[in-house]
Amino acid sequence: MAVSINPGYRAAAIGVASAALLVGAFSIGNSHNGGSPAAQAATLTAAPSSPARITVTGVGTVTGTPNQLMLSMGVQVNGASVSSALAQANAAVRAVTAALQQRGVAAADIQTSGMSIYPNYQGESQVPVSYGVSESLTATLNDLSAAGSQIEAAVHAGGNVVTVDNISLNLADDGALLASARANAVRDAHAKAAQFARALGEPLGQVISISSADQAVPIMYGAQANAAKASVPISPGSQQVSVSITVVYAA
Repeated sequence: MAVSINPGYRAAAIGVASAALLVGAFSIGNSHNGGSPAAQAATLTAAPSSPARITVTGVGTVTGTPNQLMLSMGVQVNGASVSSALAQANAAVRAVTAALQQRGVAAADIQTSGMSIYPNYQGESQVPVSYGVSESLTATLNDLSAAGSQIEAAVHAGGNVVTVDNISLNLADDGALLASARANAVRDAHAKAAQFARALGEPLGQVISISSADQAVPIMYGAQANAAKASVPISPGSQQVSVSITVVYAA
């Protein structure tokens, strides 16, 4: 009976035959040398070849205008006793909170973020000369057109004991920007992979896997202020949303 072997299987058959010859030669040598440990340690392994892969990183970046301001502020009060200092601090915080709410900031957007009470000493004395109380809060201002007047009103209501510790501008809803950045990242990755495939003279295969990392680059502003007489100017500037993806293509 005639047996035909196509070129693909012919190579496999030759490889099997070669392996059989090697095993036979090894067995004969082992019988002649008495099965020494060095001869017994030799093994024959065969690992299947891995398919070719092209791995690239694609980046997509879009720019948006921040529409939310995060305000971190508080009060710092010194008093002859803990109770007097605490009472003054509490009154100032209530005034600040009321001013923010009167200017349109929702109660749910105002949150207490910290509090500390500490003694103050003079020189080498171990007896406190006064007591300090610090209370802080954060407020989310969702209307940038009104944010300047809201900050001014809060600072004015708290008086000279008010501090503004930090301001950050954010994108309240970056869903549309992220979608655009992801699409840009996919196009970037595909273009890079296609360039590699053309250089190799191979067609670009299907996507095997994809992973991503999204990042919004915040714009931060620091400030330390006492009572002001004018509305605080707010410049939103711009903020970038960036997406980086890693794509593995079959080659």
